[in-house]
Amino acid sequence: ADIPVIPDLEEVQEEDLAMQVAAPPSVQVNRVLTYHDLDKDLMKYAAFQTLDGEVDLKLLTKVLAPEHELREDDVSWDWDHLFTDVSSELVTEWDLGQSERED
Repeated sequence: ADIPVIPDLEEVQEEDLAMQVAAPPSVQVNRVLTYHDLDKDLMKYAAFQTLDGEVDLKLLTKVLAPEHELREDDVSWDWDHLFTDVSSELVTEWDLGQSERED
């Protein structure tokens, strides 16, 4: 009764679900708001002026930096230069720490 049986090729192909691909879910994509839209909404709606109805965020919204001050140009990183810069800064800090301990 415990004799192993070699399955037929047709049976294996019918049972193999790994090769089947499920249909992707359908997701409705909404428009992503820009920083400009978010800034306008922040100042326009009073709901964004308080947090949980208790914390007043008006002072915070007055001192937030505008988007154009936060924008930076993209800078490409080269691994060799980055590693050299970081390691030289670490060595410099280590040397300063050693000289302070000696004094």
